[in-house]
Amino acid sequence: MSTLFTKIVNGEIPSYKVAEDDNFYAFLDINPNAKGHTLCIPKKEENKIFDLDEETYVELMRFSRKVAKALEKSVTCKRVGVAVVGLEVPHVHVHLIPLNTMKEMTFQHKVSMTADEFNSLATKIQSNL
Repeated sequence: MSTLFTKIVNGEIPSYKVAEDDNFYAFLDINPNAKGHTLCIPKKEENKIFDLDEETYVELMRFSRKVAKALEKSVTCKRVGVAVVGLEVPHVHVHLIPLNTMKEMTFQHKVSMTADEFNSLATKIQSNL
């Protein structure tokens, strides 16, 4: 059965796409810790990050770095934090979280955004890639 993220990649569930290439997809988290919270995923389903083959792992990190650099240009923040937790969705995902305070990294502090704000931010990040 396809994961939620595979359904997003396949267009079965809408997302606020930030970046995409042949193997990876990045989109805004709809329940963000901070404005700009982005998820980077491999298109191929894999449950655990360290179960990825080494080449895919390295390419995912390279893709995530590219997205993080665009995110830094798009959202006012002190830095972009990185987390790989993977308990909620059994599909590898790298969280890129614009940080100004430590609470934004706790996954207990959430911000609300409108659909227009999500769309505008996704477009802004895309333009900075």
